[in-house]
Amino acid sequence: MSTPTTVSWGTGLFSGFTRLCKGLAVVLVGSHLLIHFFPSAVNYLALIPARTIPFAWNLITAGYIEQTVYGVVVSTFSLLFFGKLLEPIWGSGEFCKFIFVVNFLTSVSVFITAIALYYITRQENYLYMPLSGFHGVISGFLVGLKQIIPDQELPFIKIKTKWLPSITLLLSIAVCFWTLEATSYLPTIVSGTYISWIYLRYWQRKPETKHRGDPSEDFAFSSFFPELLRPFIDPIASIFHRMLCGRSDASNDGQDYSLGSEPLPGSDSVEASRRRERGARALEERLAAERLGAARTAGESHSDTAENV
Repeated sequence: MSTPTTVSWGTGLFSGFTRLCKGLAVVLVGSHLLIHFFPSAVNYLALIPARTIPFAWNLITAGYIEQTVYGVVVSTFSLLFFGKLLEPIWGSGEFCKFIFVVNFLTSVSVFITAIALYYITRQENYLYMPLSGFHGVISGFLVGLKQIIPDQELPFIKIKTKWLPSITLLLSIAVCFWTLEATSYLPTIVSGTYISWIYLRYWQRKPETKHRGDPSEDFAFSSFFPELLRPFIDPIASIFHRMLCGRSDASNDGQDYSLGSEPLPGSDSVEASRRRERGARALEERLAAERLGAARTAGESHSDTAENV
C-alpha cells in the first residue's frame, strides 16, 4: 500500500475554518450561554433518561449542549480544527450527515446504558443526571482521521493519527479512576467512537465509487488495538459483526462493498489507499492555498507600506 502524502499541521492552524464549522461553533457557544443564563433549560435540552419520554428531542439537542466552560472551549476548537481537515474531503452534506447520525445514535446508546445501569444498581442518579456534550462527535472525528490519514504523525509528540481514538479512550478510562465527574463523559466517548466506526466502516456512501463503507483491513475493529491482541479480537469482532449486521458478504445490488470480515475482490486496501491519498492530497492543497494567500497578503501589505513611504 502506498504511503499518503505528508500533511503539515502547523501552517494555518488558526485559519481556513469552514463556514459550516463556524456556524456549528456558534450553536455550541450559544447553547452554553443559554443554559448559563437560563439554567432550567438543561431540563429540556440535555439528556435526562427519566424524562426522555416525552422529551424525545433531547436525543438530538443533548449533543449540542455543553454545560461547562471547559467543555465548550474544547468542543468548539476541536470542531473547527477537525472540521477544517474532514469537511473538504467528505463534502459539507456528508459532514453534516456524519455529525447528525453519530450524535443521535450516541445519545440513544447513552440513554440505553443509563437505563441498564439503573436496573442493575437501582441508583436513581442514573435516571436524573443531565447528560450532554459534543465529545461523542469529537471522538468520531478522531476515527475519521484514523481512516483518512492513519500514518500521519502529530507534531511534537510523534504519535500517528491512527492511534488517537484508542489513546483517547484509554485516557478517558484512566481519568475516571481519579474523578467521578469524568464517568459521565465516558459512555458518550465510547459510544461516539464505536458508532462513528460503524458509520464509516459500513454506511458511508462513496459517490465516486458508488460503494458503501471501508472494508479494508487497516480499518478493521482490531486495528484499534495493539497488534499483539488482534488475533484474539478478530474472532470476537466477527461474532458481533454477524449479530449486528446480519448481511451476507455479497450485496444485493452488486454495488456495495462486502460487510463481512473479508472484503470483496477489488475493494480491499487498494481502494482504501487511493482514498487516503486523495484525502492527504486535498489537505495538502488546502494548506498550500492558505500559505499562498498569507504570502500574497504579506506582499500587498509590504507594497502599501513602501508606497506610503
